[in-house]
Amino acid sequence: MLRCVLLAGLALFAAHALAEGLGPDELGVIYNRADPSSARLAEYYAARRHVPAANLVGLTVPDRAVLSREELKSLRSEMLQKLPTSVQSLLLVWSRPFAVECMSVTTAFAAGYQAGFCEPGCGRTRASPLYDSPGWLPADTVGWLPAMLLPSSDEALARELIERGIRADGSKPPGTAYLVRTQDSARNVRAAGYEVAEALLSSRLHLVDLETPVEQPVSDILAYFTGVSRVEELPKLRFRPGAAADHLTSTGGVLEGGRQMSALEWLHQGATASYGSVSEPCSYLGKFPSPAVFLDHYLRGNTLLEAYWKSVEMPGQGLFVGEPLARPYPDRP
Repeated sequence: MLRCVLLAGLALFAAHALAEGLGPDELGVIYNRADPSSARLAEYYAARRHVPAANLVGLTVPDRAVLSREELKSLRSEMLQKLPTSVQSLLLVWSRPFAVECMSVTTAFAAGYQAGFCEPGCGRTRASPLYDSPGWLPADTVGWLPAMLLPSSDEALARELIERGIRADGSKPPGTAYLVRTQDSARNVRAAGYEVAEALLSSRLHLVDLETPVEQPVSDILAYFTGVSRVEELPKLRFRPGAAADHLTSTGGVLEGGRQMSALEWLHQGATASYGSVSEPCSYLGKFPSPAVFLDHYLRGNTLLEAYWKSVEMPGQGLFVGEPLARPYPDRP
């Protein structure tokens, strides 16, 4: 009798542990019903990723770069009324808007507009309770729905992103993570932590410490972290399916009309996800992905969305873009 009780308890524990990872049943797909390409891509994503039909929610989203906090409140309220309670994270399927005033649209939809997320501007902003955290039940534990943006303005790119994520699943790639030191002192601040990342992760992954200018082609990329306003070597880079790449700079999350390189350029070159800020963050490390934290969680079997969100301490100004469910490393320790 005792043995049966213990076995039942272990089974429940195992089921709960598995439920804490992000899967199709826990992903809400939010699209702009006024945009045919957004609706088509949402349906395509749901079909390819086996997302339940109940998890698809159409909203009438203004087609402009920046929303007001009042517009967000109305849209988010409608979304929350329609989403199943099982949903833990979101995929936003559109290219505009990418910001809500000074917040990114992904964090604004995740947690709602709050001044502390971005209005200090060049100061520290509100910290995420999900930073470097175990498990993944954000809606249940902290009331957040972490989001990633799938750009819909280029349908061919969006469909290829989805296919990259699917090709990545369970592939256990032997790829390389590149930690790039640049001559741009204001944007090279992450380099101070590269040695720590190498010490923590070198037994689990091939890491290469690069320095700009990068003259030769770079292939087999699983992750590429740098700090410049424009990545000159971008055409020379070749990414594995499921790769993440970003450049620490002020406005990488401004997807149109910006003076710096947009995060979208990483996706066009072959990355599966990226990150950039939509308003001036200054060089606070906590406002950008930590390579060590990202890679640690990704290698543990987290999806791209989980690992990227866990790697940013202060995500209020940061836009997450790409394919959220890519999971190259399926085995959790």
